[in-house]
Amino acid sequence: MRAMHGEIDFKESFKRRIALLKGLDETVLKEIAENLPITEGAERLLRTLKQYGYRTAILSGGFTYFGNYLKARLGIDYVFANELEIKNGKLTGRHLHEIVDGKRKAELLELLAFKEDIHLEQVIAVGDGANDLPMLEKAGMGIAFHAKPTVKASAQHAISVNGLDTILYLLGFRDREINI
Repeated sequence: MRAMHGEIDFKESFKRRIALLKGLDETVLKEIAENLPITEGAERLLRTLKQYGYRTAILSGGFTYFGNYLKARLGIDYVFANELEIKNGKLTGRHLHEIVDGKRKAELLELLAFKEDIHLEQVIAVGDGANDLPMLEKAGMGIAFHAKPTVKASAQHAISVNGLDTILYLLGFRDREINI
């Protein structure tokens, strides 16, 4: 939590948290994924954006296991998150590859814009924690969603009520365009 508020370094906090997972059976990840709550309005937002040709991504300081689950469930195009090391069906308490922190999220946002051949001004990023700030600043439209006070104060836009689909109205969609 302190990393989300920007009080301690995300990478250090991340390493401490995953060390606590050492020895956990891999099957627990599946159980957690299957019970992940979907943010109110997420399905409507993603369905509408897809209908209008938007590409979507999860850039998360969380774990690829859960990001990939959401990708499959919600039809998201890309997932970049932290990969847990698993050996013999058990979590080792370590991660693989580079940690996806705030700086890395901003880099990934740029890479995705390049890959999709769009300008950063056309990119919409949504986040809630301090590690999202570099990404929100890089995007053409940075939206703090039910965010920590620091993030709300820094983002171009902030939504603190209703669901993720509220973003559609911020983008200029009308009800008749959303409820197709």
